[in-house]
Amino acid sequence: MEWTRSGEDLFVRIDPNEEIHKSLQKLADEIGFDAAAITSGIGRTRENIYGYMDDEGAYQKRDLPTPSELVSLSGNIARTQQGDAFTHIHCCLSDDDNNVHAGHMFQAIVHVVAEIHIRILTKAIMTRCPLADVELLGLEFS
Repeated sequence: MEWTRSGEDLFVRIDPNEEIHKSLQKLADEIGFDAAAITSGIGRTRENIYGYMDDEGAYQKRDLPTPSELVSLSGNIARTQQGDAFTHIHCCLSDDDNNVHAGHMFQAIVHVVAEIHIRILTKAIMTRCPLADVELLGLEFS
């Protein structure tokens, strides 16, 4: 992974065999920010696990193991109550037949490259906290 910074904007290149969540969490720790918006992302990934939250608040996961185009990526980076970097990412993937697969991204391994834009929110503190009856950690703001 390599990155460049212009003010509060980061542009990140994630290289083959790196996992997107882990790479962005590592970046948050390296730079030391507590809140950021992931505004865009493109590339080619594999071993994708994506899905949605059902009406009962449980995540339903789907596998897309073959290499796919990362058409769109958005989300945010916050901290848990323990101080760990936490990424919440949604994605739109396209398989080689141009079938679209979209939803919450649980995992994506970079196959060729991923290029991601992040805006650091310097005056915000976002903390991920448990919510009653759902798997998602909710956002609290300070």
